[in-house]
Amino acid sequence: MKIGMVGIGLMGHGIASNLARHGHQLLLLEHPGNQPLDALKAAGALTTSSASALASQVEAVVLVVTGSPQVEAVLTGAGGVLEGLRPGSTVIDCSTAIPSSTLRMALAVQQAGSRFLDAPMTRTPKEAAEGRLNLLVGGDAALLDELRPLLRCFAENITHVGPVGAGHGMKLLHNYVSLGMVALLAEASACAQANGVAPEAFVEVLAKGGGGGIALERIKPFVLAGDTSGLRFSLANACKDLGYYATMAADTGARRDIAAAVLGTLESARAQAPDALVPELARLLARS
Repeated sequence: MKIGMVGIGLMGHGIASNLARHGHQLLLLEHPGNQPLDALKAAGALTTSSASALASQVEAVVLVVTGSPQVEAVLTGAGGVLEGLRPGSTVIDCSTAIPSSTLRMALAVQQAGSRFLDAPMTRTPKEAAEGRLNLLVGGDAALLDELRPLLRCFAENITHVGPVGAGHGMKLLHNYVSLGMVALLAEASACAQANGVAPEAFVEVLAKGGGGGIALERIKPFVLAGDTSGLRFSLANACKDLGYYATMAADTGARRDIAAAVLGTLESARAQAPDALVPELARLLARS
């Protein structure tokens, strides 16, 4: 297929590399936020400075941008994708977004005679480069089946979670739970430090009991050695995702008391260290 991509950041670069490796033709939107494009160009990718021109030349447009404002701007803004979208083509939104915005964007795409899947991802840039992402897909099951071979180029696990918007909803649920558990462990680590509990003992006891699991493994390198490599996810992005979760919950009248506390914790830490990564919560909360 000929694929247009918007958003060649850390995740998007890995997705694009795997699509090119599987023989798909790529047309990439030039943007200051892109990673270097040299390797992709060497693999045959072309570039354009116009989102509408990109959409007019491809069978599918893959979005990997920061969030709902960026998705809306690239789709519906002046010179955006919708101005050039070909009838019968497909928009695949791999961004993290608010479901209510996703439903509006999907309707706009459908009114233009095209199709829409929301397919946000979990895992890291490492798995993106390896073609081993997890995709949480919202949209028509038949459309997903049609596009599954394309998605398999960069995803190891593909889960259909419901209609349009459900993919983005599941991504926010996933990030709320995973970031909430890390925040809880970071606060507990700070309390352990204040009470003279050795970091090694803190980790060992939790790992053998109810505190064990992926969240502990991700924050453990920082608790033990100040190493952030276990979770290279910024506090800024964490605040964005938890803010999106709060909006989703408010839109549907769902309870969000614990989510509000987690978001408040993240925002307070970000105010102390705007460029910090999530594992650094353990240090920032020890100061407060």
